[in-house]
Amino acid sequence: MNEQELESLRYPIGHFTPHEAVSPRQLSDWIAEMEALPTKLRDVVSGLSEDQLDTPYRPGGWTVRQVVHHLADSHHNSYIRFKWGLTEDTPTIKAYDEKAWAELFDSRKAPVGSSLDHLQAVHIKLVYLLRGLDSGQLRRQFIHPDTGSATTLEENIGRYAWHGNHHLAHIEALVARMGW
Repeated sequence: MNEQELESLRYPIGHFTPHEAVSPRQLSDWIAEMEALPTKLRDVVSGLSEDQLDTPYRPGGWTVRQVVHHLADSHHNSYIRFKWGLTEDTPTIKAYDEKAWAELFDSRKAPVGSSLDHLQAVHIKLVYLLRGLDSGQLRRQFIHPDTGSATTLEENIGRYAWHGNHHLAHIEALVARMGW
């Protein structure tokens, strides 16, 4: 497999690129994508066997099971970051080692149902919160300790809409390639 093919498997919908300006329509679309993610994810993995869940979506990549657990873990952390951004003045958020979390026993072996349920619950709360934010709240920021850069809550909505779609596309592409 050449580098271009591997890059296509890594980033099936491309890399996230922040928008200079976000329209109310774009913001609404991102939130709707986040709202739809748990159902779409459940639909794509619901018929998969244990062996299929333990198949990496690309050479050297996480298994489908690890991706599902990662989405629940990551979006749980994102929900907390939104709350920090709304309640503290430009807080430095807590980073976590997502690769190490994906190698923990629960991420490698636990049934995906618990993470599907968790993701659904987190997204119900998150979407409700995000739909209630005003323009001033959307401009609030937090600092990521790994980069030192500030991210607005508005940009983070786009990033997490992309993140969910990014990992969903990993699984959908694998299912299509394998003819499952």
